[in-house]
Amino acid sequence: KYIERDAALERRFQPVMVEQPSEEETIEILRGIKSRYEDFHQLQISDEAIRAAAHLSARYVPDRFLPDKAIDLIDEAAARVRMTRSATPPSLRDALRGLEAIRKEREAAIEDQQYELASDLRDREERMLARISKIESELGISEDTKLIERPYVTEEDIAEVVGMWTGIPVTRLKGDETTRLLQMEEFLHNRVVGQQEAIVTISKAVRRARAGLKDPKRPIGSFIFLGPTGVGKTELARTLAEFMFGSEEQLIRIDMSEFQERHTTSRLVGSPPGYVGYGEGGQLTDAVRRKPYSVVLFDEIEKAHPDAFNLLLQVLEDGQLTDGKGRRVDFRNTIIIMTSNVGTEHIRRASRIGFSGYSPGTDIDADDVRKKVEDALKQLFRPEFLNRIDATIIFHALTNEEIRKIAELLIRRVQAQLKEHDLTLEVREDAYDLLAKRGYDPAYGARPLRRIITNLIEDPLSEGMLEGRFQPGDTVVVDTATLENGETYLRLRSLREVEETSTEEEPADAVA
Repeated sequence: KYIERDAALERRFQPVMVEQPSEEETIEILRGIKSRYEDFHQLQISDEAIRAAAHLSARYVPDRFLPDKAIDLIDEAAARVRMTRSATPPSLRDALRGLEAIRKEREAAIEDQQYELASDLRDREERMLARISKIESELGISEDTKLIERPYVTEEDIAEVVGMWTGIPVTRLKGDETTRLLQMEEFLHNRVVGQQEAIVTISKAVRRARAGLKDPKRPIGSFIFLGPTGVGKTELARTLAEFMFGSEEQLIRIDMSEFQERHTTSRLVGSPPGYVGYGEGGQLTDAVRRKPYSVVLFDEIEKAHPDAFNLLLQVLEDGQLTDGKGRRVDFRNTIIIMTSNVGTEHIRRASRIGFSGYSPGTDIDADDVRKKVEDALKQLFRPEFLNRIDATIIFHALTNEEIRKIAELLIRRVQAQLKEHDLTLEVREDAYDLLAKRGYDPAYGARPLRRIITNLIEDPLSEGMLEGRFQPGDTVVVDTATLENGETYLRLRSLREVEETSTEEEPADAVA
């Protein structure tokens, strides 16, 4: 700003570019300054903690440089250990504070030439030292044990601080990641029913990235999810965020229907200087800057203006984006997911003729549907955009059996909520069958099922709790019953009512 602008002044200086040190050089730097932090925080820093500070800061703190971020990591971890593991007894701590106060008073008295007061304070200091020695002897503390009993800063302490900085749980940093990645499909299937092709494709991409075989400049993975509404596209994105980064809060959802006009696309990165909104930050860039490790979901991308895709080209290829203030935002640690309903009429048509749950290469109809969907995709998006996508994943329409499994998942969530009120929910098999039958609609996916459960189970439950029919400790049984006109409906009763009804029916059967 001041030197390079003046050519005559600039040529009188020799520019020296200082690059950040490597991880190994950072470890040597940390070993050199370790003793200063140990003396200041009155603890010991293990060599594993030093290596973890260099490695984890280089991997999980991308917006700062070594060795600065590793030093701050050591400093903060040491402060946390000192505060949480300080083993000084209250009596000794109070005595030490009293000794420090007496010494300050004595020094002030000497400066004011109040020598009689200073002499009295010296006697008090000697008595306080004797008291401290007595307390230490009673507690078994000696000069030799003071250093030995200093707490240690370990690798786990470093991982906890990194978790606080980035929002990634500690178990993801220090756990056995290999085992987790190999069991990724099983974890995703716990919440996403069916969609085998989608889960396998995403799991392979994540394992490839974690093994170090992906392009280091690009995001972890970029996918387009195609399929009818309500088949699990958004749910898979939420589950992936929980698996990768420990929480659904690590999902950044951008509704692309908000960017249908050309002038609205600038809101993704922030308005340029001179335009309204400059300084407010971009809706996309600010979110990724706050959560650099996240799943970014662009919902219904076909509704966005084509200029929005031009912004995404740089993200998909270079793993970075420059916001309205000129700051570069790193996308290399994100997973990019785009959802669309393009070509879903072909998927619905295939499901109506009995084709569902296909796998490419094994079924002629499956290949035909995939080709038609991809052709529809090519008509909407340009080749340079599609070329940067890692995989296009087609979600098939849900079958009746899959709807029943989804009903079981939704009921488990209701059961978890009822546990907070000390209630147990027991749903019989015939009730599950009725829920799946009424909640099955190939055109709308699983969303009608959620409304059915709300209307037929949650509403009667809430009314029964308010009326006092269901008390804390009760078990609520959900089964089916038939009206006189032959219509089947869901019936909610407490287990006590069920037992009373069965007891009344038994004597009647005996009389008959």
